[in-house]
Amino acid sequence: MNQTLNDLINFIRNPKLEKDPNQNPLYKIKILIHLLWISISISFLLSLVNSLFTSLGVLHENRHIADNFFKDSSGLKILFLASFLAPIAEELIFRAPLVLFKQPKLFKIVFYTIGIIFAYVHVFNFEINTNVILFSPLLVAPQLFVGFIFGFIRIRLGLLWSICLHGLYNGLLVSSFLIATNGNS
Repeated sequence: MNQTLNDLINFIRNPKLEKDPNQNPLYKIKILIHLLWISISISFLLSLVNSLFTSLGVLHENRHIADNFFKDSSGLKILFLASFLAPIAEELIFRAPLVLFKQPKLFKIVFYTIGIIFAYVHVFNFEINTNVILFSPLLVAPQLFVGFIFGFIRIRLGLLWSICLHGLYNGLLVSSFLIATNGNS
């Protein structure tokens, strides 16, 4: 796990278009699991920061546009969309093109730019108001970091692996939300 975390940090600091030479499927599954754990941990820590700002009254509770969707749709439909369709579409749009940028400096610029765009697309998950605009860096920070992680696995292991990681990540988050909301009903 430490090696995966170190490789990830080094890649984010200086992204390079370098495929991992180890093509062993078990090795790739191990990396996928490590990156899933790292992604969930980062998102959890950032949600604690968001909760702290909310409890201090600095960040107001923001309505998430998915709230109505969750109310009006079945759990299986939501889980299918979030863990299957969205990851395929988003990885094809945001991570698939990364390998087209062969020049190192251009690759680095594109990698960071796509990561920021991916994160900020998710600001539209909220009803836009002044509070959301002011705190957008904090609100989209989880997507920024996991977007970089999805980019890392895409470059190192391939597009299918970034789709799988994205799907597992979304699936775990949505499943947790569905379990929590069904438990409160």
